[in-house]
Amino acid sequence: MQVIHILALLFFAAFIALFYKFLTADGDFTLLSKGTVKREEIQDKVIWITGASRGIGEILAKQLATLGAKLIISARNEAELERVKKQLVGKHAPDKVMILPLDLTSGEDKLREAVQKAESFFDGAGVDYMIHNAAFERPKTTALDVPEHSLKATFDVNILGPISLTRILAPYMLKRGRGHFVVMSSAAGKTPAPGQAVYSASKFAVNGYFHTLRSELNRKGIKVTVVCPGPIKTPSTPEVSTSSEKGSAERRVSSERCAELTIIAASHGLKEAWISYQPVLAVMYLVQYMPTIGFWLMDKIGAKRVEAAAKQGNTYSLSLLFGKKKDQ
Repeated sequence: MQVIHILALLFFAAFIALFYKFLTADGDFTLLSKGTVKREEIQDKVIWITGASRGIGEILAKQLATLGAKLIISARNEAELERVKKQLVGKHAPDKVMILPLDLTSGEDKLREAVQKAESFFDGAGVDYMIHNAAFERPKTTALDVPEHSLKATFDVNILGPISLTRILAPYMLKRGRGHFVVMSSAAGKTPAPGQAVYSASKFAVNGYFHTLRSELNRKGIKVTVVCPGPIKTPSTPEVSTSSEKGSAERRVSSERCAELTIIAASHGLKEAWISYQPVLAVMYLVQYMPTIGFWLMDKIGAKRVEAAAKQGNTYSLSLLFGKKKDQ
């Protein structure tokens, strides 16, 4: 009987430790279990990053340069790319960093020219990693209030651009028998995202395409890592805390940590990685493994989240679930 009590206590202690780790986690358990970057998978590899002129893309470029990658950085703003290049430090940076201006909405002919240039860089070594980081997101609004121009812009940048670029680049990778697509998706591509219907739809579409691409080409040497960040703190992220929500500012993973975890996921060849603090991480687990409960939860907070966004309040607060209902 004493042995049973000891085992029960050990089990309870392990459960508490695991629960605490879950509450304080900033990524899924598989991702966090990998620990650090496999530097040998990054050093001297040719890595092409879109959306590299700011935000997570800029931070990815800085961290990858430090790890010894050969970088190709792309965005629409060439002047901003020059600024980023000057700040890079590493084995091949800044002098050997290649700037390749790119507009994902420019059509397949322009994208094909960009791919040919990227493949010719570094003495024709070819692209080892393609990091699809460019994205278009508008301020939160209801699913019925999205104007047509915003709908088209979101789909052009978030879906059609990355897919077209992949269709053109993949054959080069297939000839070499190796290549890795790293796709910066979103938690909004895993769960309903009230106030972000079109953005969410674009990320669900991206997830579907790239997971399917991997299943088709995996045995031919093509890897795909889909990264799904929740709220991320970038230099352009406004501080969100209203007088009625003192102390409830949105808790966001730093862009530096997001970039670090993304590189860890890619270097370990993970198929998918989630990056977020609670409560978003918990919602992702619920929708993935207990969808009935997860969808009920999102239905409960949906209208409140849209209202909070309109007031520039905390759209990730637990108060959306437990707060009092307003009088009708």
